[in-house]
Amino acid sequence: MSTESISDRREHIRSVSVTAMSALLGVGAALASTTWVGTTTEAAQNTQALAFVLGAILLQYVVINAAGIYGDDEFGAKHYLFVAFMTFSLWFVTWGILLTAEVTG
Repeated sequence: MSTESISDRREHIRSVSVTAMSALLGVGAALASTTWVGTTTEAAQNTQALAFVLGAILLQYVVINAAGIYGDDEFGAKHYLFVAFMTFSLWFVTWGILLTAEVTG
């Protein structure tokens, strides 16, 4: 019984860690995109901003593998897609808010 709760707790901590890292790096990539490209109306069409979100996604894969958060056989396609989706969606929403706030402000 106690091994089950330890395993469940470890799984929960692992899930929260990966989700938090994806969220924070998505927001960080949006801030870096805004700093690099600016907040003009032409900035939304600049594809250089995508480099930051792609770099954040790749950085997470390296950190997750190096930290040993998941075992060799536990980190599958579903996890890769989750990390990529969470990072991209938080980057997209945050960067959109930053661009919109500057235009209307």
